[in-house]
This record gives sequence, C-alpha cells and structure tokens, in this order.
Amino acid sequence: MKNNSIMSYPLSSGKDGIKIQPDKMEPETLYHCIHQNKIMLVYKDHNEILNCYEIDDDEIVSMVKTSNKDDIEKIIEEYIEKENLRKK
Repeated sequence: MKNNSIMSYPLSSGKDGIKIQPDKMEPETLYHCIHQNKIMLVYKDHNEILNCYEIDDDEIVSMVKTSNKDDIEKIIEEYIEKENLRKK
C-alpha cells in the first residue's frame, strides 16, 4: 500500500525550466533546486503566495551541488544570514 503522507519534492529542474508544484508545498518551508548553475529558492507564505529567489554565487552553488540535504539547508541558511537577506 502506498503511503500518501510522503510527498514528492515540489521543485524540479529540466531543460525547459523549473517546474513548481505549489500544491505539494508546505507553507513557510523553503525549497530549492539548481537550474542553469543557479540555486532557485521557493517558498509559499501563509497567504499561499509563492516567493522565488535565485542565488548565482558560484561558490555557494558549487557547495550545494556537492553536499547532502542537511548540509544544503545549513549552507543556504548561512548564506541568507551573511547576505542579510532575512525578512524583517
């Protein structure tokens, strides 16, 4: 029996661009994917509005490409803090 509580990742990158599936996104959760050597960050806020950002810092992109999921979240969080990108 298939477990319906396990959702597939709501972002995917392909040759035609990024596919975003907002219906699979949890509000206030940050999702990422790499597309054209950029990290694309997407989250759905509490009003169901999608917010999208890109990181094109080569060093950060390289670190994310070679890291595991837990490290990726930490790398992105540190980048957001370092660049003072946190919403106030």
